[in-house]
Amino acid sequence: MSKPILFLIAIFCSAIAFSQNVININETELNEDIENVLMKKLDTDSNSTSFLIWVKKEVPSHKHATHSELIYVVEGQGIITVNGSKSNIGTGDYFRIPQNTFHSLEVLSKKPIKVLSIQSPEFFGDDRILENELKK
Repeated sequence: MSKPILFLIAIFCSAIAFSQNVININETELNEDIENVLMKKLDTDSNSTSFLIWVKKEVPSHKHATHSELIYVVEGQGIITVNGSKSNIGTGDYFRIPQNTFHSLEVLSKKPIKVLSIQSPEFFGDDRILENELKK
């Protein structure tokens, strides 16, 4: 085979190997009744982990010692408290929670709030420190 054809085959195979699954967040619906929180991992690598999260009532005050968190509100309304400062949030809002910063959420909408959460670096679930656990 000629070098140009081998080059094109290599590019095609690389594109297949690195192709991403496209997820339409707006069309991803909650198809089950939840008690309070449901997290769906969208993807992960060593740099970050992305979740789609539905919250029905609240998320208690907690922090991530070694992770920052980016939040985009896909739908719903709530009150986010970050280091004691409260803000109303709703569809289309975006904010960043620095690592080691206490934050909580109270849901105001009748339907669960749906957010895209991106944790950086990669999140394995073992970096969630509840504020009320520290006070015991």
